[in-house]
Parts: sequence; C-alpha cells; structure tokens
Amino acid sequence: MQAIILAGGLGTRLRGIIKDVPKPMAPINNKPFLYYVFKWLEKYPVDKVILSTGYKSESISDYFGTSLNNIIIDYVHEEQPLGTGGAIKYALSKTSEENILVLNGDTYFPVNLNTFYKVHISNKSTLTIALKRMKNFSRYGTVECRKNSVIKFNEKKYCADGLINGGIYLINRNIFESEEMPEAFSFEKEILEKEDASYKITGYAFNNLFIDIGVPEDYSRAKLILAKVE
Repeated sequence: MQAIILAGGLGTRLRGIIKDVPKPMAPINNKPFLYYVFKWLEKYPVDKVILSTGYKSESISDYFGTSLNNIIIDYVHEEQPLGTGGAIKYALSKTSEENILVLNGDTYFPVNLNTFYKVHISNKSTLTIALKRMKNFSRYGTVECRKNSVIKFNEKKYCADGLINGGIYLINRNIFESEEMPEAFSFEKEILEKEDASYKITGYAFNNLFIDIGVPEDYSRAKLILAKVE
C-alpha cells in the first residue's frame, strides 16, 4: 500500500506555541507529531509514503530522511501553493498503485487500514472517506450518507450528533487523470463536494481516537494522549 501525506501546513493558529516548523512537525513529547502518524502506518502493509511538503520542508526531510523502519519515504515540494487537490495530483506522480491512501499530516486517526481497504474495494468505490462520529461540536462540517454512499457535505455549524470527515481517503488515481483539473485546486471543493460528480464516494465510520492539532487545545490534548504511543 502506498500513501500520500499532506504535510505542507503552516500551523497559523499554533504560532504562539510552535515556531519555525510546519504544523506536522509540531513537537509532541520530543518527537514531531508526524512521527506518531508513521507509527500507526507501520502496523499495516504500507511500504511507501510520499510526503507533500511546502513551508520549511527541509525540517521534515532532515528528520525522516528516505526511510523509516520498513517504509520508503519520498517527497514532493510545492514551490507555490497548489491547494489540497493540486498537492495530491502532484504527489501521485511518485506512486504506482491504482488505489492510493491519502491523509492529512496534522491529524491522528488510527483507523484499521485493512478494513478500510476492504470497504473501498468491495464497494467498487472511486473514493472512500474514513468518517468519525462526534457529539456536540461546531468546529467541523458534517457528512451525510445513505447506506454507505456519501450524498452531502454540510458547512460548519453546531451539531449535537453527526459524522465528520476524518481526513483519511482511499483514492482511485483515475479520478485525477480523468477529470480536467488546473495545477492548483481544492480537493474538497472540486472533487469531494462536486455536485455533478459521476464517480462513487463511499463513507465508512470508525470509532478510533481522533486528534486534529489545528488549534492549541487539541495540540495540548495530543501531548497527553500520544505520550502512550511508542
């Protein structure tokens, strides 16, 4: 299994806490947050990771190099911001498999990737999203499904109970090769939320721990929780 990790985030909302490193390199117990993402991936048959980098990319490549345990690491670097869609399309040039795992480098959501892959293949899906059920939240938009098919993405607002996009995807590479896309574009707007899409998007909910270090309170929570991960 090959994976693309989007690791170009600046971490603007964490600027008072972390300095001069990309958000995925925010220190958690003397290791970068991204280290814990790799520890999760090591448990599954992931043999190659492409890190899509931007801001301060050298801090990532200097730390991780070209491999970590049994995972080969390659890099693509955005000279100019490409958006999430452009970044994924660019990184696909370093992959060879038909279905590619894509995830955000600032989120820890250690789902069972074997189950996730089976769901993707059995549903003959073009794109499968790992979903997380949450209660009493307003920070995230919600995802509506009919059976296992995603039918709608809702904007952020208070929700007592709902499914959110966990930021982990299995993507059939043909979706990027068959669609006419500019060099820079939003994966969320132009592919996920495309109203007249002809491809199938599957959603599958997991109950795993979910941490998004985009805001200071969750970054502090990550320090406590990930201290137990080795």
